[in-house]
Amino acid sequence: MEIHEDYKGKIATQQYGKKPQIDGVEIIALQHNIDDGGYFVELSRLTDGAHTAFSAPVEVKQISLSQVIPSSVKAYHIHYKQDDVWFVAPHDKLLVNLHDIRKDSPTYNAHIRLVLGGGKATALRIPAGVAHGVGNPYSRSMHLIYTTTEQFNISDPDEQRLPWNHFGAEVWDLTKG
Repeated sequence: MEIHEDYKGKIATQQYGKKPQIDGVEIIALQHNIDDGGYFVELSRLTDGAHTAFSAPVEVKQISLSQVIPSSVKAYHIHYKQDDVWFVAPHDKLLVNLHDIRKDSPTYNAHIRLVLGGGKATALRIPAGVAHGVGNPYSRSMHLIYTTTEQFNISDPDEQRLPWNHFGAEVWDLTKG
């Protein structure tokens, strides 16, 4: 079969290969137990106050909940000391963008765009120095549960910012097609 010339330059192939990696970023599948009454997900097991499912324990000093309203983007955050672990419930769905801005990282300047939630139960570890943000391009509010390795200090916050569109406004758009 031959495709007409009017369309040859417009056709693209969706990529299904291996996604980019960022050193220290880990995504782990959580047990998602579904029955006719709903579902149950164990978010974490702690040993001496640390998540133990990751390649190295992640100490937990604070647990937080963030509501993300429709059409909003909360980005980009950078921490110098703090690691985050993010979880979005399977019945919610949020768009996440990560960008490695660490000077000596083997994956410096790598960018990852992914969806958390959306029917899956996963935990995402974000190491210090990886710019990160979350967006909700959907029509209802969604929720992000996260733990941090540092407690928030309002007088000396370990939270710096880059503009939400620093790595391109299109990274926050729904992929169409």
